[in-house]
Amino acid sequence: MTNLKKRKITNIFFLTISTLTAFLGLFWLVMILGDLFIQGASSINWKLFVDDFAPPGFGDGGLRPAFVGQLIIVSTAFIIGIPIGLLGGTFIAEYGRNSKTAKLISTLSDLAGSIPSIVVGTFIYAVIVRTTGHFSAFSGSLALALIMIPVMLKTTENMLNLVPWQLREAAFALGAPYYKVIFQIVYKSASVGLLTGAVLSVARIAGETAPLLFTSLNNTFFSLNITKPMASLTVTIYRYAMGPYNDWHKLAWAGSFVITVFILLATLISRFIVNRRYKN
Repeated sequence: MTNLKKRKITNIFFLTISTLTAFLGLFWLVMILGDLFIQGASSINWKLFVDDFAPPGFGDGGLRPAFVGQLIIVSTAFIIGIPIGLLGGTFIAEYGRNSKTAKLISTLSDLAGSIPSIVVGTFIYAVIVRTTGHFSAFSGSLALALIMIPVMLKTTENMLNLVPWQLREAAFALGAPYYKVIFQIVYKSASVGLLTGAVLSVARIAGETAPLLFTSLNNTFFSLNITKPMASLTVTIYRYAMGPYNDWHKLAWAGSFVITVFILLATLISRFIVNRRYKN
């Protein structure tokens, strides 16, 4: 009975500690998001999305160049990173199944996913920016793509490994070549997980600032040329938040609110798709 009483006391103690720490974490999360929504939502207006940057003292201006630049940079990173991550994960789970090469790539992918984003930015700066002699939106997209690839690769590997091997054997028995089995059987079976991985990859890079400081830099004018420096929302938020002007601070809050809502919506949409898929 003494040992049972000690175990119950120990269980209650650690359960209480775990509950308190969970509520402590939620408290600060609610405080941060609440402050962001209060400060940011009050600064949202139509001019924010249609007006260009304005000099201090000439009105609030808008963040149109930053929104468009962020969309271009992230979209280009998506086009580069998602196919590479998808194909890499496919090689590990299908063609290189249980091979030493596949295990090595999977391990390196895990390591790459833990590298700080600023290190990726400095790498692209040394390889691309210094080689070309100028900053560019494309180099920023490349840096973000390198951050996306490990996330998408690992998600693809895990999702394809969940597809039963018997489905492949059934397709082989009907005479289907391996590439058709992957595209028409395996990918279709894992489509929800692959879509979720793509959405989470975008959410992973949407708020990155450090890599863009070393690559795309910034631009005070509206630009669509990906071979030149381009404004981005995250770098603009950083620059405005560090500035001494109240107008800039309001725009920084508004930009932070928009990018947070975007990431939240992307996560909710992916969860909705997954839940709807598995309910059916």
